Amino acid sequence: MLNLSILRQFSRLSICPLAKIQLNTRNVSTTAALQFKITDQLWAEPMKKKKKVDPAIIKAREERRRKKIEKQIRRLEKNARQLKPIDEMEVSLDIIDQLGKRKRPTMQLSPAEAEARALLEKEWTRYKREEYMANIAQIDRIMASQRRALDKLYEESEELYDEAIMPDLQLIPYSINGPVATPPIKNYNSPDGDYIDVSKKWDN
Repeated sequence: MLNLSILRQFSRLSICPLAKIQLNTRNVSTTAALQFKITDQLWAEPMKKKKKVDPAIIKAREERRRKKIEKQIRRLEKNARQLKPIDEMEVSLDIIDQLGKRKRPTMQLSPAEAEARALLEKEWTRYKREEYMANIAQIDRIMASQRRALDKLYEESEELYDEAIMPDLQLIPYSINGPVATPPIKNYNSPDGDYIDVSKKWDN
C-alpha cells in the first residue's frame, strides 16, 4: 500500500506540463537541426543602494565646476585681446642668437666728459630754439607784408583784389621730371608680371 501511495504522488507530477515548470537552469539541445542551443541566463543581481551624499559636498563640487568654467572664459577673453603678429616686425632667430655678440658694452664716461657732453647738448638746444623762432618771425613778416599789399590792392581795385586771392588752378596738377639713377630704355615694354598673394589669413 505504501508503494502505491508514493506512485500516485509521482503520477500527479508527471501530469503537470513541463512548460509551466520554471527552473533556473541552462538547457542544452542536441537535435540535428539546432545543434547546440543555450537558453538565456536567468540570474539576477540585487539593486545597488543609493549612497547618501552630503549637500555640502554637492555644493562644493558645483562651486569647483563653476570656477573652472569662469577660468576658461577669462582665458578666452585674454587671448581675444591679443593682436595678430606681424612678420615684418618680428626679429629673426639668428639675430636673437647673436644678441650677446652684437650687444656693446656700456661706456664709462669720466665726470669731465659727461659735463662737456651735457653743455654741448644744452648749446645745441639753444641753437635749435633760436632757429625755430627766427623761422616763425620770418613767416609772420611775410604774412604781414602780404596782408598789407592785399589791403592796398583792395583800395585801388576790388576786381584786382578778387583775382589776387583766387587760387591758381594751374599749380594743382603739378608734375616734375628729374634725373634718375639709370636712363630709361627706349621702346621697352614692361612685362605685367605675376602677382602671388602670400599674405597669411587669420581666422577669428
